[in-house]
Amino acid sequence: MKFACKFSNLLGTFYRHGNLCFSKDGNSVISPVGNRISVFDLKNNKSETLPVSTTKNISCLGISPDGNLAILIDEGMENTYYLYNMILCMNKFNAFALDKSYYGPFDETTCIDWTDDSKCFAVGSKDMTTWIFGAERWANLIYYSLGGHKDIIVGCFFEKDSLDMYTVSQEGTLCVWESDTELEGLQYAVFYCRHYFNKAGDFNKLTAAAFHKKTHILVTGFASGAFHLHELPEFDLIHSLSISDQRISTIAMNPTGDWIGFGCSGLGQLLVWEWQSESYVFKQQGHFTNMNSLAYSPDGQYLVTGGDDGKVKVWNTNSGLCFVAFTEHSSSVTNVAFTSSGLVVVSASLDGTVRAFDLHRYRNFRTMTSGELVCAGSQDSFEIFLWSMQTGRLLEVLSGHEGPVSNLCFSPVQSVLASVSWDKTVRLWDMLDSWQTKETLRLTSDGLAVTYRPDGQELAVASLDGEITFWNPQTGGQTGSISGRHDLQMGRKETVKITAKQSAKGKTSGIYNIKEHVLMKKFEISCNLSLDAMEEFLDRRKMTEFGSLSLVDEGIGDGDGVELSLPGVKRGDMSSRRYKPEIRVSSLCFSPTGRVFVFTAQHTDRDFTSTEGLLIYSLDASLVFDPYDLDMDVTPASIRQQMKKKEWASAILLSFRLNEMPLIREVLEAVPYDQITVVCSSLPDVYVDKLLNFVASTLEKSNHLQFYLSWAQCLLTLHGQKLKNRSGAVLPTVQQLLKSIQRHSDDLSKLCDWNIYNIRYAAALSKQRGVKRTAAESLSDEEEEVAMDSGDTELFSLSSAGSMLNSWI
Repeated sequence: MKFACKFSNLLGTFYRHGNLCFSKDGNSVISPVGNRISVFDLKNNKSETLPVSTTKNISCLGISPDGNLAILIDEGMENTYYLYNMILCMNKFNAFALDKSYYGPFDETTCIDWTDDSKCFAVGSKDMTTWIFGAERWANLIYYSLGGHKDIIVGCFFEKDSLDMYTVSQEGTLCVWESDTELEGLQYAVFYCRHYFNKAGDFNKLTAAAFHKKTHILVTGFASGAFHLHELPEFDLIHSLSISDQRISTIAMNPTGDWIGFGCSGLGQLLVWEWQSESYVFKQQGHFTNMNSLAYSPDGQYLVTGGDDGKVKVWNTNSGLCFVAFTEHSSSVTNVAFTSSGLVVVSASLDGTVRAFDLHRYRNFRTMTSGELVCAGSQDSFEIFLWSMQTGRLLEVLSGHEGPVSNLCFSPVQSVLASVSWDKTVRLWDMLDSWQTKETLRLTSDGLAVTYRPDGQELAVASLDGEITFWNPQTGGQTGSISGRHDLQMGRKETVKITAKQSAKGKTSGIYNIKEHVLMKKFEISCNLSLDAMEEFLDRRKMTEFGSLSLVDEGIGDGDGVELSLPGVKRGDMSSRRYKPEIRVSSLCFSPTGRVFVFTAQHTDRDFTSTEGLLIYSLDASLVFDPYDLDMDVTPASIRQQMKKKEWASAILLSFRLNEMPLIREVLEAVPYDQITVVCSSLPDVYVDKLLNFVASTLEKSNHLQFYLSWAQCLLTLHGQKLKNRSGAVLPTVQQLLKSIQRHSDDLSKLCDWNIYNIRYAAALSKQRGVKRTAAESLSDEEEEVAMDSGDTELFSLSSAGSMLNSWI
């Protein structure tokens, strides 16, 4: 197995805190998620998390006008403003040079806005003032302060091509500042008028604001979850709506002013609202609290997660978005699983129920046609319950454990159930022998997790002392063990007095070689220094003669003042008065393709929006250079020379030896359609596997659908018997190919069905209006379907390739 896994995507978290930004074309919204940046494509309904991260949580985000550069500012409290100038030199590293430093406000900065010609900028602060500075050394301007507010400044906005200004504060007051000269005169603003949002006096604080200069529209968000649209300077109300019961943390508008983006840090919500049609363009929310478990569907196309908020969410791995959420559970979801068909999700909860959800009708049901069994372990009675999915009846209650049952796993090849418990035992239950205990395996500590090897010939058990033990399920003998305690990358908490070496908590995950019992690769969960226990040694600059400065309780207020924590709460800092969140991994799972693994990370914090999300690591070849059988003669120039000679097979072999994905794609797409069969028949076996793997990964995102389907069909037809003989090695590739084909089949079938129904509707409508058609011009419904199916060769190729792969699996 290759271990060059790189960070691929982040699912389950859409917004944490900070400001939102739209792309230059207005079709994508950019959201800060902790110390990472996620880009959500609103037209194609996809998400992507950039493979870069900062050392602390991102608090401010800015996009350049051309959309090619982004400036990220992480957490910090400064009231000094620095103006940087960048001298652009092509083909060279362009560093920022400090030009000026500005001082004025006495508290933390909340907002910044520039004039259109970049001559001046305004800064809003928590000291209830707005300061105007000149970006250049003007003779009649050094700084100018604007007051008139009684609370924190939320937003300050210049008019287009003018020095007229609007300032909005948290108590719900809008001040309009009008200048009697143009920008060239630099004669500054005088107080003009004032408007009040909160005339009723219900203490609904204004928390966010955005202004669109072209349309003169001001959008304001409030702590109650409501937002208002006003046209300035008349302050005419255009629209008012409540989108949530949580405070709106940030607001952004796209360049055209049609779409408005909202971020709610209380629930982790990210919404895009089209105010003219009053409809949602994008609406996503992660788990309200921690994610406890996750599972892949058999085809690797979907992920299901369960959280402490009682919700079961299903995610599309291609788009990275949640398309259905089930809320029937009334307590925390402890485990989730897919059935073998991939059409049903089963979840267990602390409310004492096990529920099955249909992914076709998106509902919770009791009975279904499949005859599978569902097992669930109890934490209070120490028993295992067995249900029939066909009848919904309880079949057996398995007793024997003397502690809470922590995990269950069915054998993939035998009718055996493995259960692990806190009583330091693993029990194997035989389904064919009246559910009698087949074997009892003794552990050295409390058991936490158990899983079978894919071939069912070995059992792995994780225990509380950091040991991973391997057992032979046939003989009940131990075959090996791995001590993972010493491989943990521990960190020291800021408020504890013991060193990191004495800590039993780490922030990494690792992959071990079972035969050699050694650590092969370690993956760091996060490098965010805003979390606690991320460094091995404490910062000596924070140590004083009275102790660490981290022990000073600064509260967790969200702009509303200091909010002290209460001791003794269940989800908090207990009796400590100072607390920083820590990151933990709660679940881990490999994709059926074997090229992707994902784990859920959570924050042990008082805040209920404490999930880090689903971190996906992938063996995407575009992220790493990994040549195969490289030689001095294998160069891009030599490969293109073979293409000019029309030596297609030789060019393909050389491109795979260099193993650069863009070059392989260039060579394959240059092969004539009628030469695909000839090229496939002349490939060696080792390159057949590589080519099939490349086709499976490229087919998912390529527009040349029929072309790559022809490659897959020729490879499976000509080398099918040899591939079947080594099916264990190529099974992940076949599953990935089937996943790509299934996704395209679903998309195209919906489009074709929509066209067929529209044609039928048009034909029926023409008949009702008395339009006469000749027999030669009209087709029956059956003939229409046959004609469309025969004309759609891509769907035919999809169905044939899919049936071939299904027969394999």
